[in-house]
Amino acid sequence: MAKIDLYAKDWCDLVFEGRNKAYGAYQLRAKAGDRTTKAIIAVMIFVAAAVFLPMLIKSVIPKKADTSVTTVTNLSKLEEAKVKDKHIIKKVEPQKVEPQRIKSSIKFTAPKITRDEDVAEEDEMKTQKELGASKLTISIADVKGNDDVHGKDIADIKEVITSKADEDTKVFDFVEQPPVFSQGGDAGLLRWINDHLRYPSVALENGTEGTVMLRFVVTSNGTVGDVQVLKSVDTYLDREAVRVIRELPKFSPGRQQGKPVNVWFQIPVRFHIE
Repeated sequence: MAKIDLYAKDWCDLVFEGRNKAYGAYQLRAKAGDRTTKAIIAVMIFVAAAVFLPMLIKSVIPKKADTSVTTVTNLSKLEEAKVKDKHIIKKVEPQKVEPQRIKSSIKFTAPKITRDEDVAEEDEMKTQKELGASKLTISIADVKGNDDVHGKDIADIKEVITSKADEDTKVFDFVEQPPVFSQGGDAGLLRWINDHLRYPSVALENGTEGTVMLRFVVTSNGTVGDVQVLKSVDTYLDREAVRVIRELPKFSPGRQQGKPVNVWFQIPVRFHIE
């Protein structure tokens, strides 16, 4: 069977043979083929434009620099936080203390009635003649001074008569011999902090970085005392830095005039996401 083109002009004339061709139906049927062809072409052009126009625009317009952070940190493979700067420990410089000049003195002996044979020689009261011939002064204690002319009476020197409790609780900013970390000094201290510091997961997820500045007391027996945050970065980072410092092993304590004393020690703890 031959293919019949319903939109051909001959077929259209055959259908409308003997009829009024000026009627609208003839015109519609005669031009139906052209309309269908134009519609198909228009649809194809639209589809082609929808597919290829974005690709063309993307190839013509230059790409903008990608400023977004694309690095994804794998928490299970995250390396421990490190303190990289090996020169960050602020050493306490010794301060020269000039000894005070004091007068030689003998201890005041309060009068006490007792038998002569029960009185020790050093407890006997000195006569006015003996005191006048001596350069010694009467004070609260027997002291061998270093300057009898310009020196001070021991009773006027507050440091001498302070209680031992005050001396034990005093914290020095500077001492003659600074405290030293017992496990390798400054380098060992950095290694210990690096090995025991843990990056808080919340701060890690938020991308929080920074350096927490701390100070703490190295007590007279070498343990870590009061820990204070001087420069805060984040609550979680501050808490972790304080935790690590509180767990530090013993130091060799600082010394002042040969005696172990309490000393402030200052150190920054750096948190950095690599």
